[in-house]
Parts: sequence; C-alpha cells; structure tokens
Amino acid sequence: MLKTRDRLLRTENSHLTHQSEMLLFLSLLLFCSSLEGNKIPISCYNDNGEAVDWFYLYKLPKEHGRKSIEEGEKYLFLEKGSEGWADGKVSVNDTTGALGRTVGQLYTQTKNTEVAYILYNDQRPPKGVSDRWLDDGDSSRGHTKGVVLLDKEQGFWLVHSTPHFPPVQKEGQYYYPSSGVNNGQNFICVTYPLERFQTIGEQLQINQPKVYDCDVPESFAALVPALAAVCKKAHSSNHLFPHAKAVSNRSVTLTSKEGTDFISFAKGASFDNDLYHSWVAPFLQSDLLVQFWVRSTGVLRSDCSKGWRVLDVQLLSPGKRFTFKASQDHSKWAVSPQGTGQGGRGGGGWVCVGDINRNEAEEKRGGGTVCLQDAVVWKAYRTAALECEGCDGETVQC
Repeated sequence: MLKTRDRLLRTENSHLTHQSEMLLFLSLLLFCSSLEGNKIPISCYNDNGEAVDWFYLYKLPKEHGRKSIEEGEKYLFLEKGSEGWADGKVSVNDTTGALGRTVGQLYTQTKNTEVAYILYNDQRPPKGVSDRWLDDGDSSRGHTKGVVLLDKEQGFWLVHSTPHFPPVQKEGQYYYPSSGVNNGQNFICVTYPLERFQTIGEQLQINQPKVYDCDVPESFAALVPALAAVCKKAHSSNHLFPHAKAVSNRSVTLTSKEGTDFISFAKGASFDNDLYHSWVAPFLQSDLLVQFWVRSTGVLRSDCSKGWRVLDVQLLSPGKRFTFKASQDHSKWAVSPQGTGQGGRGGGGWVCVGDINRNEAEEKRGGGTVCLQDAVVWKAYRTAALECEGCDGETVQC
C-alpha cells in the first residue's frame, strides 16, 4: 500500500516538474517574441531620449576668451513642437545627447539586425589611430556630408556640415571628432517612412557623395535600389552611376513620418553654378541670407542680380548666446530675410540646412540643402543673422 502511494507521488511530482518546465519554456518563448515585436524602429532622438519627427542642432563655436573643458561642444537644439532654440543638455560628444542617441543607433545594432546605412563625407574620418586630421577632400565627388540609417519600417536622414564625422560602424561607439570643435556646425535630422528612402537614394546619386562606410543588405535591394546603388558604387573606382539618369539637379518634396513637408535640393557637378542664387532663391521665390564657410578660396560675393538678393552672412548670434563672425562657423544654411503670411505653424519664411558652400570650386561639385517653411524654425535662424555683406560689398544689417 505504501509502495503504491510512493509511486503515485513520484508520478505526480514528475508531471508537476514537466508542467513547470513547459511553463518556463512558454514564458521564455513569449518573452522573446515580445522583445522581437517591441523592437524600437530607427528614428531621430532628442536630449530626453524620446523619438522625434525632426530636429535642428546648432553646434556653437568656441567662444574666445573661455577655457571651459566643454568649450566648443555646446549646442542649441530645436525639435518639432518646440518654441525656439533650447540649450543642449549635455555636450555634443555625449552619447546621451540628441546627436549621440540618434547616430549611436548605428553602433548598437546586432549583427543579424536588418538595417541599412550609408555614411558619406567629403572629409572622411581617419582610417587609423595614427592618421592625422587631414583634408582629404576629393574634388571629383560631391561636397556632401550625411548619415542615412533605416530599418524595414522607417529611418532617418541626417544632413550636416562636420568633417570627419561620424565614425565608421566598426568603431562600435559614437563620438564627436576633435576637428569639429573649434567652429560652428549645423545638423538637420528628419525621420522618414521606408518608402521615402528610394527618393533619398536618388538625390544622393545626383550629389555623387564620397561614401566611406555603408551596408545595404540584399533584403533591402528591392526596397531601396537607389540606396543599394550608392553603396555599391562606393566600392567601385567608377564615379558614375551607369543605371542612373544623367540629372544635373533635382528638387523633391520629402514628407516626414508625421507629415511635415521638406524640400530636398540636390545638384551634381554638371549643374556648374551656385546652388543658392541660381536655383534655391528663384525656386522658393525668396531672397536669402546665406551662412557658409568663408575661409576658402574663390568665395562668391553677395549677388543681387536677376531679381534675387542672396547676401553672405558676416556676423551671427544664434539664440543670442554670444556673437561670432562667419569665419568661425563651418555651417551651411540659408534663411529668408522676411517671413510670409502663410506656411507651417502660423506662417514663416524658409530655412535651408545643407552641406555646400558659396565658392567657385563648389559650383562644379555636387551638394545640396534641405528646406522647410516653419515660423518657429525661421525665427530661430533669422534672428541669428546680424550683419551681412550688401549688394555693393558694404556691411549692412541683415
């Protein structure tokens, strides 16, 4: 009788153990499935770690006379829904800041994660620790700088002005280059749905960028063939895209994930003219104040011909934090002198942030800019421009 009861108890315990193991297995299976289902899509991020539709970031130059350890790494930040420039909460080199969180997604992807990326810069990062910060600009490629990162749902396109940025994916971590500290720099990040990236790839084909790191897996080739072609061409000595139409310039509307319309202007070398005066100003039907790197040869003077006033900015104060000369700012942006009675969020003029300067050499190189009509963004950039070069070379209030 006792033996029978022992056998029954052992059988019952065995069933309980088996049930516990099954429950543990099912729990782990459900947990792994939930992790896969809750995979966070690629996006632009703000300083609080929140995904945002778009942002502008103005990295301020070193302020003369200041010796703070973070001098030259401070920035202003403006995102969709904000009311103007806000001080960055950390340094531009911090992985928890907007730029660090956004670009940092490139270095946190696992090997099997399905993402595509393209890093391009006419001044690539150094290939090794011993490399110096040399200007290895290739004049046969576009004067372009940017990051494209996407999954099969969405992604971001970051257009900027910083040399040697960002690190290649194999570096394994985000950091901001020391060569980008002294001068001002600009960034525009927009989150786009997957279907926009074919058009973005076509714009890059026109730009002929210098791609220094990329990976567009086969699973993306049919989804974004233009991006795949840009990446493939990076591994070829041929600078031309044989399957792309010979287009000297093109403007397209790119609608963000949440519905904001941006206009992308892309020109190739064959355009052979100034981006701003010959194209952007007449297209937008607006005069422009343009900030660009003036410490280069063949700088184009302010141009008031053909009905459009395109004036070179000389003195700035973004967010009224401090005042500095255009020679301290490597940014490339343009703003309408006057607002309009229509446009996003109560009216405003145009703001364009890009990667090309106003000089003779860059008339013959690819490059572009991304423009938005928004009252808050316009005010942030318009109030930054204090003094400009007038139509006759004199200094005037912008």
